Amino acid sequence: MRFITKSITSALMIVLLNACGELTDSTKSLRIAHGLDIQHPVHQSLEYMNTELQRISNGQMDLVLYPSGQLGSEREIIELIQIGSMDMTKVSASTLETFVSGMKVFSLPYLFQDQEHFWATLSGSIGRELLDSGQDFNIKGLGYFDAGSRSFYTTKDKVTQPDDLKGLKIRVMSSQSAVTMVNTMGGAATPISWGELYTALQQGIVEGAENNPPSFYYSKHYEVSQYYLLDEHTSIPDVIIIGTHTWNNLSKQEQAWLKEAMALATQYQKKLWAESTQMSLNKVKEAGVEVIRADKTQFQKSVEPIYKQLEGTPLEQLVADIKKLGRQL
Repeated sequence: MRFITKSITSALMIVLLNACGELTDSTKSLRIAHGLDIQHPVHQSLEYMNTELQRISNGQMDLVLYPSGQLGSEREIIELIQIGSMDMTKVSASTLETFVSGMKVFSLPYLFQDQEHFWATLSGSIGRELLDSGQDFNIKGLGYFDAGSRSFYTTKDKVTQPDDLKGLKIRVMSSQSAVTMVNTMGGAATPISWGELYTALQQGIVEGAENNPPSFYYSKHYEVSQYYLLDEHTSIPDVIIIGTHTWNNLSKQEQAWLKEAMALATQYQKKLWAESTQMSLNKVKEAGVEVIRADKTQFQKSVEPIYKQLEGTPLEQLVADIKKLGRQL
């Protein structure tokens, strides 16, 4: 009941916000909501996408952005997209696991050799097939944004090897893959919503979490965390999705404009993300956080059971294809 009420409230907010907008009949406006701050590189890249979309379409299309979670969580916005009350959003690939089982592959630790391997997977046939795999659930992937690599940060206990995680309550996303990974490494995975995490760290409800450097910095979690271990266990991209209700109502020309703007925004965001990552690491160091470069060998060994459990599952072949692509690079 609480979820339904929030979805109805969000839908009403959309109606009111649109009523206040200065939209013209000649402009096709697509509404896109997300949960990140306006200073975040993802939001800035969506603004860039809007600028490019207006340029490409000669003002015939634009995006109307609703940032900072004002219309709900990722899961709630997906629900709005599915019923046609919202057009687009940015979500983590982990959030899409429920709808596209193949997205679970991005939550597997230490799967990619490097950034070249990661982006070759996203931009090739594997990545494109995953983007199209959610249409039975009324969602279609438009493209990917870089969300960097996720690493552990802790409030009091310094972590440099998997044994140091034993007994620590580590916040993870609401993803079975993330839970399995942390538990396999020896920690105690604890799913908590992103909006509640700062307080949870501050009050000792959890003793650590894992995320990329910009999210660690912009969330201000560095204020209550002393250590940041760059073990870079997973590279989980963000995905820009659009509702099939919206997509199917666009003309072929409008779809082409949107695809082109998405491609340009992806390249822009990759550059912005790299700059933001370095800036974020510098800022948290200045704030007194000890940033540790991990020896990944022990961490990689600790998660071998995860890959053994994939034998005979649909993910086994997908992992094999991704590893094969890496060997070909």
